[in-house]
Amino acid sequence: MNDLFGSAKAGRGQNEYSAKDIEVLEGLEPVRRRPGMYIGGTDDNALHHLASEILDNSMDEAVAGHATSIEFAFQAGNWLSIRDNGRGIPVDPHPKFKALSALEVILTTLHSGGKFGGEAYETSGGLHGVGSSVVNALSESLEVEVARDRVLWKQSYARGKPTTKLVNAGPTQNRRGTTIRFKPDPEIFGALQFSPVRLYRLCRSKAYLFRGVKISWSCDPGLLKGRDDVPAEAVLHFPGGLRDSLAEEIGQTPMAVPEIWAGEADLPIRDDGRSGGRAEWAVTWLEGVDGFLHSYCNTVPTPLGGTHEAGFRAALLKGIRAWGEHRSNRRASQITGEDVTGSMAGKLSAFVRDPQFQGQTKEKLTSGDATRLVETAMRDRFDHWLGGNPAQADNLLTALIERAEERLRRRENKDVARKTATKRLRLPGKLADCTSEIMAETELFLVEGDSAGGSAKQARRRETQAVLPLRGKILNVASATVDKLRQNQELRDLIEALGCGVGDRFDIKKLRYGRIVIMTDADVDGAHIASLLMTFFYRELPELIKAGHIYLAQPPLYRMTQGARSVYAMNDADRERLAKTFKAGSKIEVSRFKGLGEMPPSALKETTMDPAKRTLLKVEASAERRAETSELVESLMGRKPELRFKFIQEHARNLAVEEVDV
Repeated sequence: MNDLFGSAKAGRGQNEYSAKDIEVLEGLEPVRRRPGMYIGGTDDNALHHLASEILDNSMDEAVAGHATSIEFAFQAGNWLSIRDNGRGIPVDPHPKFKALSALEVILTTLHSGGKFGGEAYETSGGLHGVGSSVVNALSESLEVEVARDRVLWKQSYARGKPTTKLVNAGPTQNRRGTTIRFKPDPEIFGALQFSPVRLYRLCRSKAYLFRGVKISWSCDPGLLKGRDDVPAEAVLHFPGGLRDSLAEEIGQTPMAVPEIWAGEADLPIRDDGRSGGRAEWAVTWLEGVDGFLHSYCNTVPTPLGGTHEAGFRAALLKGIRAWGEHRSNRRASQITGEDVTGSMAGKLSAFVRDPQFQGQTKEKLTSGDATRLVETAMRDRFDHWLGGNPAQADNLLTALIERAEERLRRRENKDVARKTATKRLRLPGKLADCTSEIMAETELFLVEGDSAGGSAKQARRRETQAVLPLRGKILNVASATVDKLRQNQELRDLIEALGCGVGDRFDIKKLRYGRIVIMTDADVDGAHIASLLMTFFYRELPELIKAGHIYLAQPPLYRMTQGARSVYAMNDADRERLAKTFKAGSKIEVSRFKGLGEMPPSALKETTMDPAKRTLLKVEASAERRAETSELVESLMGRKPELRFKFIQEHARNLAVEEVDV
């Protein structure tokens, strides 16, 4: 034992680990060290998240009934100024931190604010308590003015720390509320600049979401050179709320019902006896195209949906089924949630107490009772709308039944060429299939997650292009056991969608698609997922590679805009190359796509899915180099990490791919 302990002590050397190695980050330093934990990264989306955080605070004042107007100004030098006429942040000494004002506590302390107790705000944009303080931490400079009780107060900050004391700037008679003016820190965001288009759209969306607020937009004219899609000044006020927003988005798209159904309702009293909040919505059903649902909670966008969306869908499904029973239409029972939402275009805005979100960027609502509250509030209103508009209700019922029967026909193998030997074909529930019966012209796009799947479904050509969302990174078949492979649901769904079987049951004549296109994000995670899928096809379905059925999509990583010209760059090198083709001396706006789910469907279609414009890479495996290829797959994807490390050391700088137009 003595020899053993002696050996351990002697071997510590430079790996010694003691109390002096423990670092304690104080104040807002954790935010500056790891901004991705608080705003999702340091890219273009994260930069604009700062604007959302401050605007959301002013919107909370408006929703609470204390503010009626917000002034949003984009100024030269990448400055933003947001002013409201609400109550103003408290400036009196904080009872716990008596040496600091409440204002300074809010701007310099994580998890501080007036939204936790539920007294100052019945509903607000979130309870993480990181908004203002995180913006302050990530700003090169931040200035705040508070008008309360006819007195104006001022204070300045730099990178999260106060540079002046809270100063009484004198009396003010006709002003109240909070003004925050800030400039993002180049040490965090580099040369990234705010986009006038994104900021203007942000203000419009907030004005749509709360009809009681008036947002005055202004932008320095020098920041708008060469573009006419953003006004220098505008007053954004929409009495029609979500109805106006939805009407603008769908434009002239034909609808299955002649009008948009919009409404609002108070949510039921919660189990604790407190108000549940309220919900507003606008919804219609489209003809011949896939729909969408944009949801918000307390005016915060929730692109990944959540529990309020679940309640929304449940109310619509149960309501239309009940209407079918009322009309003695037995076929209504076959309608599913997929049928109701497939062609539905909708917007939902829920205002709930104590919202719980997934992650700091609040992309998904997870409040457990929101499903029941929203469903209960909407179901009664939907039933009344159906009963009061029987002709529209019958048209909607017929359209949804037709969609359900089309779904059932596909699953019941109307296309004989796609039937299995037992004449029973099971398709994965998330598969959005195409309608063409000609296998050679059809394509299956494999995408990561429901968010990317939603964008791809809107961008696709329904006749020939199918979309199958996969959940995250699939199993690495090169290092997995046979049992794990058989139990993996994502791979089972993929095999069932292809229809050709695997192993001894493989029959290429039963393949349901002419092209299988792996379409992942244009980043490292996307490349990893693509590698896993290619490994699966190489190991389990090599015949599909040999027959030339497997392709890689090439989505862009950047969009570059100068005036009316916009181009897409595939990677950093492509961005640098394209930058030289723009007019010298004029600003180039560069947007980095966070992922396929963040791309507008029109952009995804134009760059990645339209056969006339896209670029695909064809996956091939040379028969002459079969042994070398097998060794390479084993090195990169097998069970021995040391082989991967060795390969990276030897070949990282020598990899290249050849593009082919398809």
